[in-house]
Amino acid sequence: MANHPSAIKRHKQSEKRRLRNRSEKAALATQLKKARSEIEDKKAAPAAGEVRNAVSALGKAASKGILTKKTAARRISRLMKRAAKTA
Repeated sequence: MANHPSAIKRHKQSEKRRLRNRSEKAALATQLKKARSEIEDKKAAPAAGEVRNAVSALGKAASKGILTKKTAARRISRLMKRAAKTA
């Protein structure tokens, strides 16, 4: 455990961020799962319903720093590619 006051503060802050990011990532995973199931049910046009929500959630996660921008872009690309195949 940290001994200096500044290190203790940094540890507390990192712990808060870790917990927040964990819940955000879980919500994001749920969004992606819904979008993928919609695609598999062949209901998804690339710009409709759950796919659109998942793309939006990925963009927000990237802007908040939960995911890196390239990771979000890669996931969006793969999701849209899947949606386009079924459409």
